[in-house]
Amino acid sequence: MKTYGVLFLSLLLLNCISANSQVTEKNYRIYSTQLAKEVTLDDIARDMAAYDVLFFGEEHNDSAAHYLEAAMLEALYRQYGSAVTLSMEMFDRDVQVIVNEYLSGALREKSFIKDSRAWKNYRDYRPMVEFAKEKHLDLLCANAPSRYTNLAGRKGQSALMELSDESKKYFAPLPYDTAEGKYYEKLMSVTHDTPAPNDTAKNQPVVPPTNSFSMVMGQSLWDATMAYSITGYLGEHSVNKIFQVNGRFHSDERFAVVTQLKKYSPNTKVLIISCGSDNSFSTGKIDWNKFSQLGDYIIITDPKLPKTFDE
Repeated sequence: MKTYGVLFLSLLLLNCISANSQVTEKNYRIYSTQLAKEVTLDDIARDMAAYDVLFFGEEHNDSAAHYLEAAMLEALYRQYGSAVTLSMEMFDRDVQVIVNEYLSGALREKSFIKDSRAWKNYRDYRPMVEFAKEKHLDLLCANAPSRYTNLAGRKGQSALMELSDESKKYFAPLPYDTAEGKYYEKLMSVTHDTPAPNDTAKNQPVVPPTNSFSMVMGQSLWDATMAYSITGYLGEHSVNKIFQVNGRFHSDERFAVVTQLKKYSPNTKVLIISCGSDNSFSTGKIDWNKFSQLGDYIIITDPKLPKTFDE
């Protein structure tokens, strides 16, 4: 059993190194929508001097994105040292103690991966976690456990209200705002779901969805919880710079988590990185205006790079 564990971790590390080693500066381009020119990761790190949270919106299987996330974290550390905090969609609030135990050196990696319910492509995020461990940085487990987002999607917020106070610690306070406007339309464009009832007004009764599953209700709990986690952390560590890593759907166009964060903490200053591949990369003629609405910084990666897993 011990031999198997060592072999597993060795293969995990080997895969991670292999994926990162294929990425070079020739595989991505970074553009500032504010300056209307191409910039570097160090430029972004310096720009963070006037901001509190830097969102990195990724495509989960983009090898260049994972390389850049680790590099961005290192650039922030060079600029701000121990005041940098890594916040991740990939870990849920109920495993914070496990993550803390691993970062402190109390747990073996094998136990950490199993007990923290690490994503199947954890090797993509391992460099950031190990960097946080090495530099003694906080890692914020920002997300809501999927059991609660699933419950919200199936039965609505009223079902969440019936849970114990202990359970309610692991997701945003009730009632939480649900997606509306353009973000609502965006959510509906990727699902055949029937629109969920509008329960964004705090003085309205919370009505569960009438269909079998509401993407809007479940997704909004994810978004609200990540925003709530960031807000709570900043309340206790106001001088820290938070580097929030999530799927780009959660931060593009300042929707989702960003919108929820502004509701919880209107004065929090945010920068957005939107990262994804595009065929125009190969032509060398990227129309940056096509992507400018997505964030403050746009990173276009080489679509010819191998993906870290098949969707």
